[in-house]
Amino acid sequence: MVDQNALQPLDIISICRMSEKPPLFAPGEPRFWTDPHIASQMLKAHLDPDVDAASRRPEIIERTTGWIAQHSGLKPGDAILDLGCGPGLYALRLAKAGFQVTGVDFSENSIHYALEEAHRQGLQVDYRCQDYLQLEDQSLYDAALLIFGDFCALSPDHRARLLNRVHQALKPGGRLILDVSTPALHRKVKLKNNWYAADGGFWKPGPHLVLEQGYTYPGDVFLDQYIVLDGDGKISLYRNWFQAYTAESIRAELESNHFKVESLWSDLAGTPFTPESDWIGVVAVRQP
Repeated sequence: MVDQNALQPLDIISICRMSEKPPLFAPGEPRFWTDPHIASQMLKAHLDPDVDAASRRPEIIERTTGWIAQHSGLKPGDAILDLGCGPGLYALRLAKAGFQVTGVDFSENSIHYALEEAHRQGLQVDYRCQDYLQLEDQSLYDAALLIFGDFCALSPDHRARLLNRVHQALKPGGRLILDVSTPALHRKVKLKNNWYAADGGFWKPGPHLVLEQGYTYPGDVFLDQYIVLDGDGKISLYRNWFQAYTAESIRAELESNHFKVESLWSDLAGTPFTPESDWIGVVAVRQP
């Protein structure tokens, strides 16, 4: 029998306010990916070989790193900067292929796993737990990677800042290799509009209720929003923003930030680009 005295009052007014469509790129919980529980769930998702969740499946990562190693103008011994490296799934494979790899990620969980895995495999990778928006390296790398749509989650100001930092970190003629999602992908995924209750899950270790919402904005911007109520009555608001791109818009944004697009693909495994692609793989060259 439920103890009525133990039930927490539901703050409907706050929930209604949070459910209103927010301004473009308004933040939710600050730096929520570093929350200890969520970080552990993210690492679990990165390492799940059966789904394309936090990382793509191992066979796709193998194809991607193989293509980068052979067809992006790089050669063994070149220095590669892997931004948002997570647990090192790309970095380790590229190190094994003979590249000098530096991995940067702000998740301590992921960096700890990556360091242990590099040691276990006898590979040398320079891992750093750092926000890549704070990158200060100068003229060190032949290429920088930003894979699985990381670029799309940033606000326009943060994207410009990141491109400036990457431009500074690359050697003259260095390459930026990234992929971005397209409006076609987001039309297939569709907007979230759902709720569920769980004893424990991705957002919280204990009982909680999740309200999922999705919004669209002009300029191919999409938002996935999660309002999470835990057993103590606390309400958390999580937001994942996505800037979708066409071939024209990603080319224009990179070129306005001193990168010349060298080639476009449907992925970073060498699939030819078509306007109907869900993803756009980009190889861009640093301009003076």
